[in-house]
Formats: sequence, structure tokens, C-alpha cells
Amino acid sequence: MTVFNFGSINLDLVYQLPHLPQPGETLASTGLERGLGGKGANQSVAIAKAGGRVVHIGAVGEDGTWLKDQMASAGVGVDHIAVLDEPTGHAVIYVDDGAENVIVLYEGANRALTMQMAQAALDGSKHGDWLLAQNETNLVPEVAALAKSRGLKIAFAAAPFDPAAVEAVLDHVDLIAVNAIEAAQLAESLPHQAQRLSQVEMLVTLGSKGAELRRGDDLQRVSAFPVQPVDTTGAGDTFLGFYLAATADGDTTAQALQTASAAAAIQVTRPGASSAIPSIAEVQTLLDQSGDAS
Repeated sequence: MTVFNFGSINLDLVYQLPHLPQPGETLASTGLERGLGGKGANQSVAIAKAGGRVVHIGAVGEDGTWLKDQMASAGVGVDHIAVLDEPTGHAVIYVDDGAENVIVLYEGANRALTMQMAQAALDGSKHGDWLLAQNETNLVPEVAALAKSRGLKIAFAAAPFDPAAVEAVLDHVDLIAVNAIEAAQLAESLPHQAQRLSQVEMLVTLGSKGAELRRGDDLQRVSAFPVQPVDTTGAGDTFLGFYLAATADGDTTAQALQTASAAAAIQVTRPGASSAIPSIAEVQTLLDQSGDAS
């Protein structure tokens, strides 16, 4: 089973700060890292490192071809990543000493995708594959509708959060991934869609409290592994990527949640986003050590 990720690709500029800046404040950074990021790219790398098959549909500018190469080296299918006459999307990320972060996005090539790009990639799909998307590219509702018509299951990572973006894809999605704040905002913003929201799976990451999968009145929860976080950037992307890969591999919901929790736990102990994502072997070692291997 293949995950087709219609997703963003960013150059991440990560600045380490003693605390997150206040309005009008100037801070000296204590560190800088430059690397591959974007929710889409992070999720594709996570799926690949989890042992899943993932084809990324996206775009970079001429300044970002090295990011495409990094994704390929991680095991991501990159034949459908276009190189456009647009700057590569980028993110400026501030991380404080408590591992909290603030992110500013420039969308760039991520908002210049075309239906032709999606069509060409999905020509290689089959019934039962997944389409994954985030709210960091254009054309998500249209591509979701196309994928659904071809028998794919649809997962939507609802970040950056916008209730209108969720509602635009709601008729097509099978799984929505949010954090705890976004889940509350979703319920408040779309009360008229309560019935439809109860019909889709909701993967909710809860930070140090773990995560849960909601299906209507059914709820399955997994605890977080106790670790000392260094940088939480990309933790939710890691969780979702490993969860989808495990689900596509036939794992039960409980097994997939446990694997994803272990992957996210390792990821937050390292600086960076995609560069901090562990291999499936590292995740299995943590599961074995914790006594939770399946």
C-alpha cells in the first residue's frame, strides 16, 4: 500500500533562543540549524523511515533541489516533486530552552502546485492507497476529491489550523490529524458539522499526555514515553507518519498508536525536524526496552 503525500516542502531555519521573543524584543540566537522541513516533507520522511512506501507530490524552487535530494536519500519517492520558477517555501522557527517553538512560514512553491502534477502521480495509485495532505499547499480539496474518486483513503493534517480548510475537504476525508488545541477549535468552529466529524477518525496528539484516536464514541489512547524534550518541532508529523505507515502495514490501531508514540518520543530528544526522525529499528528498540513490542 502506498501513501501519496500532496505536501509542502520547506527550508527550515531553526534558531535556538533563551526564550520566545515578546513584541518589540530583540534576542541573540544561541544556535542555528538549516535543513529540510515542512509538514508534508516531514510526514513523507517519517513514513519512509517507518518502512512505508510514500510518493511525494510537491514542488521546490531552483534553490531547493538539495531538499529533494535529502528526501530521496531518506527513502521518499521524489519523481513527482517539480522544480519551479518560484522560491522554495521556508520556515523560520524559534525554539526556546524549554523546547517550545514559534514558526513563521513563507509558502513559496508550495502554493504553485497544479492538478496536472497530482493527476500524473495518482495515475500510479490503486484502490485502498492513501492520499495525505496538509493545509500548507493549494488545491487540497480538488486533489482530495480526485483521489477519493479513485478509491483512495484520505488523511488530512489540519495545520496550520483553519476551520474553512477542514470544511472544504470534510466530505472526502477518512482521517483528520490535529493537536489538542486544534481539536477544540474544530469542535467550536464547525458545530453544524458535528455529525460528519463524528463519522471520521480523529487522530489527536496531546504532547506529554500522549495521543488518542477518536471514532465517534469510541476512543483509544496511548501514553507518551517519558523523555526529556530538546525540540518539539515536527513531533506531530513524526507521529502521523509512523501511524499511517503502521496502519498501511496492517497493524491494529493500538499497535500503530504505540509505534507512533515511540517514534515521536525519540524525535523530540533531538534538534531539528525531519533530521530528527528515527528509523523503524530505533523505534523497535525503544518498544522492546519498554516491554510494549507487538
